[in-house]
Amino acid sequence: MIESSQPRRMRKFRYNAPMHDRQRFMHAHVSDELQKKLGIKSRSISLRRGDTVKVRSGNLRGKTGKVSKVNLRTGRVFIDGVVRKNAKGKELPVPLYSSNLYLVDIDLSDKLRNSKIEFLKTGVKPTAVKAPIVKQAQKAQAVSSNGK
Repeated sequence: MIESSQPRRMRKFRYNAPMHDRQRFMHAHVSDELQKKLGIKSRSISLRRGDTVKVRSGNLRGKTGKVSKVNLRTGRVFIDGVVRKNAKGKELPVPLYSSNLYLVDIDLSDKLRNSKIEFLKTGVKPTAVKAPIVKQAQKAQAVSSNGK
């Protein structure tokens, strides 16, 4: 990441950032209750589909819902139940910035995300998630060498 005091350089970096860097921009603050429940001291966690968030600023302040879509290209988050009507009367989801949201509940169905939460609790990097990937690579290498 680039660190500059010039707003134009920071803006240029954000507009031209690759997708793996844009993922870092999509963090939201964690509510105090969730911090106590998870046992973490981290202020923010990355947003994913399935998380429950609450809008903390703007004219939609106080609305709560599940994240239905995270768009990294535009840097916006869409929430179920947060909609507005267009001129034809059709209800469309409202795009929101992640900085205007805070996490109320988190989706822990993903093993990788669970390991990240454990890392935030203990400060020790888990190796259990990476081990099966290494074993699969070793098996593939052994099969290819036996076939020759």
